Amino acid sequence: MSNNTSQPSPSTDPTPIFEAFRWRYGSNLLTAAVAHFGVFERLAQGPVSEMDLKQHLQLESRPFVVLLTALQAMNMVQRDAEGKFQATEMALEHLDSKKTFYVGDYLGLAADSPEVLDLVERLKTNQPADIDHQGAAFIYRAGVKSAMEQTALARHFTLSLAGRARNVAPALAEKLDLKNVSHLVDVAGGTGIYALALLEKNPHLEVTLVDLPEVLNIAREMAAASPHRDRLHLVEGDMFEWNPDTKVDAFLFSNIFHDWDVTECQNLMRRYSELLEPDGRLIVHDVFLNDALDGPAPIAFYSAALFTLTEGRAYSAGEYRSWMEACGLEVTGPFDTLIHCGILTGKKTKR
Repeated sequence: MSNNTSQPSPSTDPTPIFEAFRWRYGSNLLTAAVAHFGVFERLAQGPVSEMDLKQHLQLESRPFVVLLTALQAMNMVQRDAEGKFQATEMALEHLDSKKTFYVGDYLGLAADSPEVLDLVERLKTNQPADIDHQGAAFIYRAGVKSAMEQTALARHFTLSLAGRARNVAPALAEKLDLKNVSHLVDVAGGTGIYALALLEKNPHLEVTLVDLPEVLNIAREMAAASPHRDRLHLVEGDMFEWNPDTKVDAFLFSNIFHDWDVTECQNLMRRYSELLEPDGRLIVHDVFLNDALDGPAPIAFYSAALFTLTEGRAYSAGEYRSWMEACGLEVTGPFDTLIHCGILTGKKTKR
């Protein structure tokens, strides 16, 4: 039997590899905070409210959350009893230029590096990178030029994510209880690796995977050797407009919401909640920040990566829960899968 016909679980946990890779975003954010935004010069004057600090830094909400979440996760900034931001004792001693043991000049060695300068531009403009002048990086929105419409770039990005998906998919299939689900829609399901893992674990299940044409070409290749391919239905569609033509028991959004800003996330959540049958489920498989938006560090740094390449960031379980509950969903979770990912499920209650 071909190795492609089943999806074994990894024998070791690759999470430390991803953490090591994402640490560079932490380094770049710290350098930007010190050398370009003067965060600690302001905090050296005393605690400051979120609104005043945001105004001082001249940052919109999304970049502000990305930057301050990372600084808190690194123990450089914390909130006081009134919820104001203040520098930690370590940061006050070493990142205030007026102090004897200031090390900001050392961090400044990287201040003009291309990665830091690009991150500063992203933070100031609140816009994702334009990859080789091909348009918005790795998101797709009708009417906006996108790298995901370019065959080579879409393929490169989609296959890059496949390495993580191969590791995480077996854990998702193991943790996600689908015994009462007969038809699941994998929204923007990419390579189909998650869908195929769910099909292998659940012989009764049918999965419809909805995505863009360039991505579906890769999903078709991935599914070709799978014994479960007859239960996988690939459908071309824009997730902001697509509508199912049959009953759907569950919608899966695996690492999707983090590509979009809060308003788009809320709109998507509302749209697909309305499409659910009674007792149907909306499943979010993603990374989750702490509800206080102060870490953990690996996810805070991943959030910076998402911020750089998409219109989104990482969100907390509390943020997802509030959106789900606003749609009338009964929320359970999160339950961990692998590589910092977890599952939150919203069930549509009968009315």
